Amino acid sequence: MKSSSKKPAKSRRSLHRHWSGPLVDAPERAQSRAMLHAIGFERGDFQKSQIGIASTWSQVTPCNIHIDQLALASAEGVAKAGSKALIFNTITISDGISMGTQGMKYSLVSREVIADSIETVMGCEMLDGVVALGGCDKNMPGCLMAIARINRPAVFVYGGTILPGCFQKRDVDIVSVFEAVGAHASGKMSDADLEGLEKCAIPGPGSCGGMYTANTMACAIEALGMSLPNSSAQTAISSAKKDDAMRAGAAVHRLLELGIRPSDILTRKAFENAITVVIALGGSTNAVLHLLAIAHAAKVKLSIDDFTRIGKRVPVLADLKPSGKYVMAALAGIGGLTPLMKMLLDQGLLHGDCLTVTGHTLAENLREVKPYPKDQDIIHGFDNPIKPTSHLVIMYGNLAPLGGVAKISGKEGERFTGRARVFDSEEASLQAILADKIKKGDVIVIRYEGPKGGPGMREMLAPTSAIMGRGLGNDVALITDGRFSGGTRGFVVGHISPEAHLGGPLALVKNGDQITIDAKARLLNLDVPGRELAKRRKALKLRKPVFTRGVLAKYADHVSQAHLGAITDGNL
Repeated sequence: MKSSSKKPAKSRRSLHRHWSGPLVDAPERAQSRAMLHAIGFERGDFQKSQIGIASTWSQVTPCNIHIDQLALASAEGVAKAGSKALIFNTITISDGISMGTQGMKYSLVSREVIADSIETVMGCEMLDGVVALGGCDKNMPGCLMAIARINRPAVFVYGGTILPGCFQKRDVDIVSVFEAVGAHASGKMSDADLEGLEKCAIPGPGSCGGMYTANTMACAIEALGMSLPNSSAQTAISSAKKDDAMRAGAAVHRLLELGIRPSDILTRKAFENAITVVIALGGSTNAVLHLLAIAHAAKVKLSIDDFTRIGKRVPVLADLKPSGKYVMAALAGIGGLTPLMKMLLDQGLLHGDCLTVTGHTLAENLREVKPYPKDQDIIHGFDNPIKPTSHLVIMYGNLAPLGGVAKISGKEGERFTGRARVFDSEEASLQAILADKIKKGDVIVIRYEGPKGGPGMREMLAPTSAIMGRGLGNDVALITDGRFSGGTRGFVVGHISPEAHLGGPLALVKNGDQITIDAKARLLNLDVPGRELAKRRKALKLRKPVFTRGVLAKYADHVSQAHLGAITDGNL
């Protein structure tokens, strides 16, 4: 990939008050000015660019509990730069709290609600630009989807990673608790130890500490060029994070002056950069779903096969949880993401000529970045990768005609053949795992958890963590039309398309069927004769929608299949 520098086009015009001007100028807009006077506008403020601060602050999750303070810092940065800030809120939900319950059906839905609500406020209030701040998993793609749709100067600010907890002299996090549930069920952990762990695993504000979905997406967005350098690799409660939020406010003001919009930054090359960085970090399978959705919003053609193409030449270099040893705070401590991006750029694996929210190219941003300390072992060199090719493996086969996404770290092996244990919900599978009904050689099949069938494509962290906790991580596999948490590890395949609810092949599987998962050949097959499958399909009766009213019903009516990003606003 090319790494040449390219200056922003000189022909761009300032977007100062491009949208807000028609809202507040001229005598006939007096009523608009009157309303704005009531919220603190002075006469001179009407001649300033109006920049929205889209905050995802909420008390429902530690990921976002501090974002109100970061929003204030961004507003301060906007004011110092000479624009006028207007803070508004959108929702967040907590994956970690709702995981394994019916509430988790709303998780992926929240991505769409966040995107729709930011677009709605920006469009209605005719704001000139936006700083969007996110913490929990769906915040990041939701904010970026809105930014891409409205196409007004914007910067994303990540709320930052949590610090690890400490239990019995070892670092712990939320996944440690999920896996402890399985250990407790098998008698390997006492009631007292489980209670002690849960009290200290989450020590304060910030997103889940490993290379799980929040940290993965924050890094992907920085690689896209939509965050300031190292915004993705800072702890939540730190002077660096507050400074990042403040500088983001000033950066949007500058983007308005330069006439740089998201469409200038969110190019196909930028998405290739994001995929490259996600792979190098060993990031979450959710990145596939979310990058597809952001690309759709940006009108950039991207497919799951692009992950295969790029993955063949990009190694996994980061020894980060869940498959590795370290948490995101450790990466922040040795220099953050930018030295890794400089390594990838120097190796010719990133497009250096991509424009970013600094107003400069990626190569220019990285020019003075210093390498990691020589004594660190968090980020490996190209001569000693964690895995020589991508851990994100796109699979096809008679069980996944439109694709599925596996997360193969290399520690699970590359092939698994076993007998199907079929469950029509996440809860049923978890009960079987905790009751010791899953045995070595089983392939757990969890179906009717897809985008439409769930609805909402729940994450299967509870079952996969219970498997680990019971010590079955190397002995069983799990496949689903649902998703996985970034904290999931093991031999797993998700995002299987088409989903069972639509009559996908997953609906035809019966207990005892042989299933083969081949990561090297990228195949997911049901080893049943075609004649038998045809017989089963003829007898199959499609299920009725689970919900007929409310947001889940609306979501199920509009959502696409996982291989398209589970989007709700039409196809390219």
